[in-house]
Amino acid sequence: MLLHLSTWIEVEDYLTRSQGLIIPIGSTEQHGPTGLIGTDAICAEAIARGVGDVTHALVAPTINVGMALHHTAFPGSVSLRPSTLILVISDYLTCWVRSGFSKFFFINGHGGNISTLKAAFAETYAVLADRNIANADQVQCRLANWFTCSSVYKLAKELYAHEEGSHATPSEVAVTQYLYPDAIKQATLASEVASGHPTYGAIDFRRRYPDGRMGSNPALATPEHGKQFYDLAVQELSHAYLEFLNQT
Repeated sequence: MLLHLSTWIEVEDYLTRSQGLIIPIGSTEQHGPTGLIGTDAICAEAIARGVGDVTHALVAPTINVGMALHHTAFPGSVSLRPSTLILVISDYLTCWVRSGFSKFFFINGHGGNISTLKAAFAETYAVLADRNIANADQVQCRLANWFTCSSVYKLAKELYAHEEGSHATPSEVAVTQYLYPDAIKQATLASEVASGHPTYGAIDFRRRYPDGRMGSNPALATPEHGKQFYDLAVQELSHAYLEFLNQT
């Protein structure tokens, strides 16, 4: 059940059965020569919808822009500052808490969002308490990164070993290929790929990682692999969501 394709009457009825909401969040950033700029949001959205179908949960509209400032020297990338993203998350959740939601399960597709999301959760708890919003003490937020699911991680290592890398990875590219086979990109990738450098500003990042990849070989990706990753992530995160709902 998708929030943006529902009426307020349907949402009100849903809230009589569950106070849980699944929120996909990703990023709009470069993913190397062959990865789609929307990769992180595309993967998070599809997997969140899959989890929603399995668990009969309501799925919120995808937050497509995240914290990706270090990618913005590559054309097409766009980012929110950490402080902005914290405010966005806090405003979203405050509205939904007023509606009656209390369990927020974020399915995340971008590693750069992790620290900011954790800060946003802490900010939200404080805002709700300061405003004396009803049931503020019942609100819980959970961060679930699909790419760190144990089953996903295990398969990625089996298929790609060290060539999985840490950005523009074959696993995430494979999921987009499964979802959008007509958008598969081809390019000749250099055999040498940068890895292991620290992350600072955008210009420095592009200098250290000139083609956008971080130790990865996305040429190994296939749509068939993508379906495997998708199925594993949906299965594992469905269990995690239901456990979260039952947590006191």
